Amino acid sequence: MKIKLHWKLTLIFCSAVTIGLVIGYFYLVGNLKGYVEHNLENTLRYQVLSGKDLIESRISGQNILTDADTLAEKIGKQQEVRVTIIKRDGTVIGDTELNAEEIAQVENHLDRPEIQEAITKGLGISKRYSYTIKKYLLYMAVPFGMDNSAGFIRYAVPISYIEMLEGKLDKTITGALLLVFLLSLTFTFVISFVVSRPLAEMARVARAMAKGDFSRKPFIYSRDEIGDLAMALSYMSDEIKGKIERIKQEGVKLDAVLSSMFEGIMVVDEKGHILLMNPSLRKLFFVDSSPENKSPVEAIRNPQIQDAVDKILKDKRNLFSEEVTVGQPEEKVLKINAVPIIRNDVLEGAVLVFHDITELRKLERVRQDFVANVSHELRTPISSIKGYSETLLEGALEDKDNVREFISIIYQDSNRLANLIDDLLDLSKIESGKMKMAFAPLDLKPILKRCFEVLEKSIKDKNLSLSINIPDSIPKVIADDKRLAQVFLNLLDNAVKYTGDGGSIKVEVSESGSLVQIDITDTGMGIPEKDISRIFERFYRVDKARSRELGGTGLGLSIVKHIVLSHGGQVWVKSEPGLGSTFSFTIPHA
Repeated sequence: MKIKLHWKLTLIFCSAVTIGLVIGYFYLVGNLKGYVEHNLENTLRYQVLSGKDLIESRISGQNILTDADTLAEKIGKQQEVRVTIIKRDGTVIGDTELNAEEIAQVENHLDRPEIQEAITKGLGISKRYSYTIKKYLLYMAVPFGMDNSAGFIRYAVPISYIEMLEGKLDKTITGALLLVFLLSLTFTFVISFVVSRPLAEMARVARAMAKGDFSRKPFIYSRDEIGDLAMALSYMSDEIKGKIERIKQEGVKLDAVLSSMFEGIMVVDEKGHILLMNPSLRKLFFVDSSPENKSPVEAIRNPQIQDAVDKILKDKRNLFSEEVTVGQPEEKVLKINAVPIIRNDVLEGAVLVFHDITELRKLERVRQDFVANVSHELRTPISSIKGYSETLLEGALEDKDNVREFISIIYQDSNRLANLIDDLLDLSKIESGKMKMAFAPLDLKPILKRCFEVLEKSIKDKNLSLSINIPDSIPKVIADDKRLAQVFLNLLDNAVKYTGDGGSIKVEVSESGSLVQIDITDTGMGIPEKDISRIFERFYRVDKARSRELGGTGLGLSIVKHIVLSHGGQVWVKSEPGLGSTFSFTIPHA
């Protein structure tokens, strides 16, 4: 249960006032009661001494007192007290409360405490119960007569009178203290409310600040500690607002940097739980749900990443670098660079940067394969040329029957070597963008006619049937004449080479939207399905021995692909082993 400050202050002040009033009450009551009793005793002493003087003035010779009962009643009426006159031997001879018969029956009073004290001290005081009149009384007695030897005069006041005075005194003090308490309560409540109100206002401002509302300010201008606190709160509000704005700006910058990075970023705490994962890493591992506060194996489902995190947190090395291969959701090669976060010699977590080097490793393999293939392709004709040249130099020139054949082989291998170098140069120029092309509207029929004229002898030698279907409605295409002819020539040359004797080759041209599609179909040996995805790679051959036998360089289809792509088209192949293949490509029409 919440208790407001002004109620607390009121309770504290009222408790302090109550304690003070209680202490004051007992102090005043004790002192005032003592004062009343002391004052009553002094008054009674004065009265009893006055009565003594009166009695002594009425005593005849030899201390003989006549009409003592009448005198006691007279004195008692004048001073409004009970008066008892007692002879020296303790016999009661007068009493304001008793008649003559009753006085005669009263027991001897010599043993009374006040009488005994009066004998020894000249004044005796006693508080006790009177069996004669059945009341608690305050007694005071003094001796009278010559040498105080005649007797004793005793005054008695009911203690109830004292109690009545004390009761009135208690009521007066209690009423006064209660009034003081009520006034203190009122003033304390008002003062505590006034004191706590600015604090409550500052509390509301602080709660608004906690919710992000820094527009509210405490309107307190008192020149005291509360005013200083209000100014400090306003200053703190402005400072926090400014710092939050700066943090937000830095956060936006950091988010922009992390979002724009191609590298994946992961930050984990000292327990290995993920604190941050940037979009690139989420995309890399197809993480859709929030990965925060999860372990890497829970978010990514890859034990190798979890192992890398465990290593960096365990070893606490300055830099940790490792390559891992992940198979899900697709095979990728990742290089992980990780560094621990250490502050004041305490490990607080780690930062891991993921570099996707899959393409780099593929390029390295392609480069290695390329170097190996080029070396192999160059070695074969060079070895042949070298071998036949040595043979001729060693005396074969004199052999009229074989010299012409040897020179013919050297010539063929030289052409093969030249073609390979030309293809390599063309491919290099195309890939680097340095090959200049002159795009212009072209008609496909003349280009195809020139290509078939080049291949006419090979087609006749293999008795191949040829079919060309180019509708009159086909528009011209935007292309480079020389390079488009190179595409046709490479595709048609492959169709001729890999189609057996008596087979057929068909060329069909169709329009597909803004593109013109060319399909070249043969009835050759076909391509296995496992090789189709790599058929356009450099130096890739389905049947390496047959390809070399037919004089291919292994670069023709790769050149076709790059030329078609540079024209804004696409190239693909459909094939079934033993049934032939269909190579298709598209070119934008004019």
